Amino acid sequence: MKRCIYCKCDLNESSVIDFCDRCGKGAFGEKIFNAIVQNMSEAEKRGDLEQGI
Repeated sequence: MKRCIYCKCDLNESSVIDFCDRCGKGAFGEKIFNAIVQNMSEAEKRGDLEQGI
């Protein structure tokens, strides 16, 4: 199971980011957090996150 890099709470294995919504919004603000999630989701769909595996 994946864990948040900040608070260590459990995350879904399918999560494209390594932090929970609460910590992400606290660290980056809601607008930037939403942009990060969107960009990471698009990168996953393109297969960009699988490089080097």
